[in-house]
Amino acid sequence: MTTKRDARREELKGRLIKAAQSRIQSSGLSGLRARDITADAGCALGALYTVFADLDDLILHVNSITLARLGAALRQEVTSAAEPGARLKALAKAYLAFARDNRMLWAALFEHRMAPAAPVPEWHLAEHAVLIQHLVEPLAMLRPALDTPELLARARTLFSAVHGIVAISLEDRFIGLAPSDLESELLNFVDILVTGLKTTVRE
Repeated sequence: MTTKRDARREELKGRLIKAAQSRIQSSGLSGLRARDITADAGCALGALYTVFADLDDLILHVNSITLARLGAALRQEVTSAAEPGARLKALAKAYLAFARDNRMLWAALFEHRMAPAAPVPEWHLAEHAVLIQHLVEPLAMLRPALDTPELLARARTLFSAVHGIVAISLEDRFIGLAPSDLESELLNFVDILVTGLKTTVRE
């Protein structure tokens, strides 16, 4: 049975996560401070350490929620297209849309670094599977001869390529794509990749 103490702890945990989310969404990870988060949450600085090991632990929980939201967005697109090429394009488009709409929270997934010698918990590493799991099935349909390790490698390569295009462009790097061209060029890239995979199979 949940005690009042447990309920208060969960309520505090929720307030701290919400406050951290708001700070990251508005300003990113740079300059994120425990003192500001606890002030926003309306609690003492020390209260943070009664529910989280440290600030990194709190950020991991924020990132966990972001990954769950991203996973839900990608799952929705997977069900909307049956043909593998169309599915990969839908996933790329959904990934770009999520990154645009949740810019700082999305960036925090890749910018956050644990303190030296502190490993990322296994439970959080497992959650990152959402970044590639939806790519494996359409790739297997395009390249049925590949075994599981090869499919996972191709999925990681595809994700890295799509993520790189999105990240460089959203960060306004000088080699990035203009906002007006980003989506169409991203989908063109996926088209080129799918055509190459189909050609390889025919050969």
